Amino acid sequence: MVKNKMVFLAPIIALAVVLIFSLTLIPSVNPTPKNLPIAFVNEDQGVTLPNQTKVNMGGKMAEMIKTSAEPKSGEEPIVDWVTVKSYKEVKQGLDERKYYAALVIPKDFSQKQASLQTPKPSSPEVQIFVNQGMNTMASTLAGQMLNGIVDNMNTTIRNQLLTGLEKQGGMITTKQAAALASPITKNVTNVNETGTHSANGNAPVSLFQPLWMACIAGAAFLTIMLNKLPFASRREKFASQSVQVLIGAVIAILVGFGLTWMADAVGMHIPDFTSIAWFLSIAYFSFFLMISAALSWLGMKGLPLFVIILFFGAPLLSMAPELMSPFYNNWIYSWLPMRFMVDGLRELFFFDKGLSWSHPTAVLVGIGIGGLAVLLASSIKPGPKKERESQTNM
Repeated sequence: MVKNKMVFLAPIIALAVVLIFSLTLIPSVNPTPKNLPIAFVNEDQGVTLPNQTKVNMGGKMAEMIKTSAEPKSGEEPIVDWVTVKSYKEVKQGLDERKYYAALVIPKDFSQKQASLQTPKPSSPEVQIFVNQGMNTMASTLAGQMLNGIVDNMNTTIRNQLLTGLEKQGGMITTKQAAALASPITKNVTNVNETGTHSANGNAPVSLFQPLWMACIAGAAFLTIMLNKLPFASRREKFASQSVQVLIGAVIAILVGFGLTWMADAVGMHIPDFTSIAWFLSIAYFSFFLMISAALSWLGMKGLPLFVIILFFGAPLLSMAPELMSPFYNNWIYSWLPMRFMVDGLRELFFFDKGLSWSHPTAVLVGIGIGGLAVLLASSIKPGPKKERESQTNM
């Protein structure tokens, strides 16, 4: 072995593999949010002070938020503030996965804040909604941002009130002192909660890897079996590939229901067994057809492509697109087929949506139809030399 020069390539190959697969760590090393959509609702009706001055503190909060969110020159904003008219509208947007969080200013906000300077103060309250099911990491970050904004406003308002009371030279009551400690109270609510036994909100991502590996194994095994068969005509090959598709459909149902049963057996919370099992079956069949189509044209040489997609795609599935760099978001995540599987599972796990013709389901079906067309089209591809000679003699 020492005399064989090829043996010295072993450490180089090992180092190259380490360097290549180390690239999968880059997206999760320092995720920085950009244009994180957060809803802002200002229902404050304002108040008229004794000196006939009209004040709307909700409007002032909106201005402060917009000012603080302005990015530096040439940089993208961290938060994309979306102004929403009402709580009902923002609730619908949270359920439709439009926002990671929301800040709601109630109707009596200004009125209660004005009472802080009276002997009977009533602290104004803001509502913070954190959309947990949309993405655990991004929603947590959005919630922290909103809490920080309210804390900063608490400090500003407290200083303003203390300055005003000091100028008046008046004594403050015990109730006023307690209210000044935290002029604005926060009511934080988690919506579309991930709950417990959900892999910290990553249950949809956890189910991807075993399903994807099962797709690769099933497609590769049937392709190898098909390639060993001699075909007297293209019609025979087309018929055999049709049987391959039917077998794949049966495997898809077995894998979909089997994987759901195993996840439930190990303690994962399955909100709707039947819907999740059928959706996993659809996802498996779609990916099976896609991989089989590639292997029918490229042969087993195309198999490493799907293994690489697994390693480079899996770390991105647990991240929100707004936390990725433009390169990963635009050139890798945007065309990953498995992201539609994860999106569909999020709807089933955390948003109380049963199996329906949703966007993720439609995309998966479209991928499957495309894979089926490419797979069956490979029946016209010229086969090995012996097979061609057999077809010519026919």
